[in-house]
Amino acid sequence: MISRAVLAVIVALVLAAGAAARPEPFDPFGAAGVDQKPGAQIPLDRRFQDETGRTVSLRELADGKPLVLAPVQHRCPNLCALTLEGLRDAFTGQSFKPGKDFVLVALGIDPHETRDAAELSERRMTGGPDAASGIHALTGKPEDIAAVTKALGYRYAWDPRIGQYAHIAAVAVLTPKGKLARWLYGLAPKPEDFHLALIDAGQGQVGDLGDQIRLLCYHYDPVTGQYSNLIWSALRWGGGLTIAGLAGIIGFAMLRERRRRRVA
Repeated sequence: MISRAVLAVIVALVLAAGAAARPEPFDPFGAAGVDQKPGAQIPLDRRFQDETGRTVSLRELADGKPLVLAPVQHRCPNLCALTLEGLRDAFTGQSFKPGKDFVLVALGIDPHETRDAAELSERRMTGGPDAASGIHALTGKPEDIAAVTKALGYRYAWDPRIGQYAHIAAVAVLTPKGKLARWLYGLAPKPEDFHLALIDAGQGQVGDLGDQIRLLCYHYDPVTGQYSNLIWSALRWGGGLTIAGLAGIIGFAMLRERRRRRVA
């Protein structure tokens, strides 16, 4: 007969094997995100298909202009549509124009999507059925999509439970040579942040002298993907220090007056 000790060991091994066979639960928050890679070079010569069915590269589309790249799932039933519509509101709310000053691309992360899905994203960004110059939506092969997204530091993963990709809403702004300049996070980037990111990415080629001077007044926070006004912050800090200094002077004067009265 098998002893109780041996039987216990067998049961423990069976339970351990069963636990090891069970896959770890999918963690969308751990699978999706952005690894900060400022200045990373993006492979611009990978080939994709645009919303018209043409085979193109990011270099051809950018044509020497800053490139705004939005990784999306074109047929995502959740937030991607809102992301692209928010992106449209961001670029229409500032003065730089797609095609003239920059190029906007929605890059599909799902290699199974086709031209029809890309056309849907292109319409969401243009706000209508007519193609707009400088606005494109791409689909591609797994290796080409992965080459671009890995270079960007953009992480996403397939969630088999719901049959969708876990990914975050983020937009990469690239220099004309394909280097990562800025990330803008969230469903609807502020037009002001969009404008400043393009000035940053343009490296002096986008915007006038006033824009360049204005950029000096702002600080980019890579954690939030937003710009804060340095001058306004300095004024607030300066005002706070002034008030604190005045309070200190008044307090010191009152203390001297009390001491004078005690002596008298």
